[in-house]
Amino acid sequence: MSASHVRRGGAGRAKAKKPSKVSVPKKIAKRLPVDQARANKVAGLVFGAFVLAIGAVVLVALDIPAKAERAAGTVVGHAGFRVSGYQIAGINRMDRKLVDAVVNDELKRAAEEGASAKAPQALVDVSEIRRRLLNYGWVRDARVSRRLPDTLVIDIVERTPAALWQTEGRLALIDREGVVLDRVPVDKMPDLPLLIGAGANRQEEQLSRLMAAVPTLKPQLASANWVGGRRWDINFQSGETIVLPEGENAARIALTKFVKLDKESGLLGRGILRFDMRNPRQMTVRLRRQPGEPIAPPAPAAPQEG
Repeated sequence: MSASHVRRGGAGRAKAKKPSKVSVPKKIAKRLPVDQARANKVAGLVFGAFVLAIGAVVLVALDIPAKAERAAGTVVGHAGFRVSGYQIAGINRMDRKLVDAVVNDELKRAAEEGASAKAPQALVDVSEIRRRLLNYGWVRDARVSRRLPDTLVIDIVERTPAALWQTEGRLALIDREGVVLDRVPVDKMPDLPLLIGAGANRQEEQLSRLMAAVPTLKPQLASANWVGGRRWDINFQSGETIVLPEGENAARIALTKFVKLDKESGLLGRGILRFDMRNPRQMTVRLRRQPGEPIAPPAPAAPQEG
């Protein structure tokens, strides 16, 4: 009886020790501010996200999304949605052939990818067409869209020429932002202000603001030299030049002062070559040389030896 009692007691003690064999995850879960079921659910979600991420990496590595897209585009093309033509709108000055070349290159690529004579609509990369068109100076913006069942629409927003820019012996059209639009032959120069000098194209907006402040002088502007990357020399159609100081504000004050003096004394058209306005306290002028007048006084004669 006693021996049997001891064994039962031993068995009882052994059963009492089982709660001490708790797995590590359960111990950790007890310390978390969530219950065991919720902790398991979170762990399952994390593991599922990890598996999905690995699957996505594998798909990208095998180029499966791109292959699926190409296959879908081919199916759509076989259904009849192929590009048979395109429309271009918004071109006034730009050479249309440049746009044609970009569009036809993309249509040819899409046709080859779709293994068909005509490019399937879904395989035409309209973003690529737009990106290439924006590389041309004339194009401020471009919108490319598909018009089902078989047409592309290319809408061009052109830049507006604001001036001519001369540098290194070459002429170019520029807009107000100084973007080079196109080269211009000397014999086909449009009636626009001429900006001369390295970096002058990037100062067109500043020059426009200066001339807007003196509307009586603006129609007489022939050209403007951007000197040393710092200031302007303004040349008028009547042959005079105004030398302006550095800085837009100082230049505006000098031009305004000149307009006032011209109104009072009639400075333009009197044969003066140059008005130097760099000194705010005084204006220096250079007169035109008279016919036959020497550029410099003659050098003194050398003494003769006796």
